Amino acid sequence: MTKNRAFRSILAAAFVSGVAVLPNAAQAKDWWPFKINAAKGGDLKKVEAIDYVPLEKAEKPWNLCVLFPHLKDSYWVSVDYGIVEEAKRLGVKVTVLQAGGYDALPKQLSQYDDCVASGAQGILVAAISEAGLAAKLKEGNAKGLVQIAVANPILETPITARITPDTYQKGFQEGEYLKKYLGDKKTTAIGLPGPQGSGWAESYMAGFRDSTKTGNIKLLAELYGEPGVPQSLRLIEDALQTHPDLNVIWGGAAAAEAAVSAVADAGRDDVVIMSSYENQTMLKLVKEGKVLGFAAEYPVMMGRISVDLAVRALEKKDYEKVLLVAPGIVTKDNIDKIDPTQIFAPDGWKPEFSVQ
Repeated sequence: MTKNRAFRSILAAAFVSGVAVLPNAAQAKDWWPFKINAAKGGDLKKVEAIDYVPLEKAEKPWNLCVLFPHLKDSYWVSVDYGIVEEAKRLGVKVTVLQAGGYDALPKQLSQYDDCVASGAQGILVAAISEAGLAAKLKEGNAKGLVQIAVANPILETPITARITPDTYQKGFQEGEYLKKYLGDKKTTAIGLPGPQGSGWAESYMAGFRDSTKTGNIKLLAELYGEPGVPQSLRLIEDALQTHPDLNVIWGGAAAAEAAVSAVADAGRDDVVIMSSYENQTMLKLVKEGKVLGFAAEYPVMMGRISVDLAVRALEKKDYEKVLLVAPGIVTKDNIDKIDPTQIFAPDGWKPEFSVQ
């Protein structure tokens, strides 16, 4: 977590009155330039905002393989959309594999081997668990494979490059936003960051926890689990019974969706709900005022840029080793100002698993 914490003061400047300044909406067919933070030379002490511009075309039809934890929700479908569309634009081949859930690490390990056996020259990895995948990534390095972490951070294992949210910073800034929103009111909260062992869930939680060490929010419990609505619902229902004074629920999109149902059933419309990231359901619930807000991660853009990073590395061209999406806190007050094409796949778009 130390690397992420070093970035706190830099990203904090991106927030104005508790609400992030969002990237400019795309005005034309091209998706670039896209504002993003780059850690120059991979050094998190040397972070600067850049306007990312991709290559016009790849020099050859490189063979890329993509590993997703799952494609169960609009978040990962949107990352898939970004990868597929950018592969088509650049003229490279892509094979997409999904493990089926965060409890399917053995399958993702097997799929990594499938990528290597297929002759992939680059692997885009959304790791179920960095620790669980570390040995495979080291094998890939030894084979000279280009390896890009997309969306789920890989912080300790050497890889070619990564484009991810700063999960620690997101958790921290959402805690800060909640403290400001709640004013002087003393409140109690639970956190449901996601699956234990993923790395990113612990990082989200660490940021939120550190924020609550000062101010008016008392953190009662940290509840880890598979990021699904049914799994989250059971945890939240138990928490509402165990902590009758609970009035803030913070967690992933599935947890926030489950919380809306749980607090309604319990007659607890006083409970404030906030999501650590976005999906289509969060967009709807924020507009309806049932969820206070979410910290945007721009999954489509992470997908697009991950492909460009892989191609740049394969073609020995300059590329940024660490790219961090600046979190933008989206609430009912500013939700109409975001560019949905940077966040979501088009309505009705179905996951694609191959670009040839």
